[in-house]
Amino acid sequence: MLGAERRAVAMHAPDLASLTPGRTGNLSVRRDDRFAVTPTGVAYDRIDAEGVPVLSLDGEQVAGETAPSSETPMHTAIYREFEPGAIVHTHSPWASTLAILHEPIPPVHYMLALAGTSVPVADYATYGTEALAENAVAAMEGADASACLLANHGLLTTGEDLDSALETAVNVEYTARIYCQAKAFGDPVELSDEEMTAVAEKFEGYGQ
Repeated sequence: MLGAERRAVAMHAPDLASLTPGRTGNLSVRRDDRFAVTPTGVAYDRIDAEGVPVLSLDGEQVAGETAPSSETPMHTAIYREFEPGAIVHTHSPWASTLAILHEPIPPVHYMLALAGTSVPVADYATYGTEALAENAVAAMEGADASACLLANHGLLTTGEDLDSALETAVNVEYTARIYCQAKAFGDPVELSDEEMTAVAEKFEGYGQ
């Protein structure tokens, strides 16, 4: 069941190591009404495709030998509401810094257009709870964004596939870092909504 998606989770899980400390991040890939997600508490480089948990959009585990990520409620809520192809959750340091400040990431660099015009902050709730899931959905919906900061916690990004969700996570973290650095020297200048929209349209035809 979901063999390709489970292999993708196992293959890309080690990519989380550069974005989050220890085993605190997670990712998932959806197909139809099922999704494969990283198991809880397993080192990224030890995740085996055959053991990767598969869940329904109601959160019921239907395959896999290991328990799913503690953030499964957030993954299921995001899939039900927005229907992305993949989700990535990290505790990357610069995004988490702004999450602790409860400060959204404004449009200071065009690469943020991968996530939307800006990246909002979801209200705080204990990790792994339905409340956190609801807060993340509300933040992304309100800002029409494909990513959000989780207050006093970390970063959540989505994409049409795992590659794009990971790329968005990397670019949001980069933008968070240069935004924090720019604030240390002065007042960052934001790009207009029109410019961010134009960049987003260009991204749709980017690449080979």
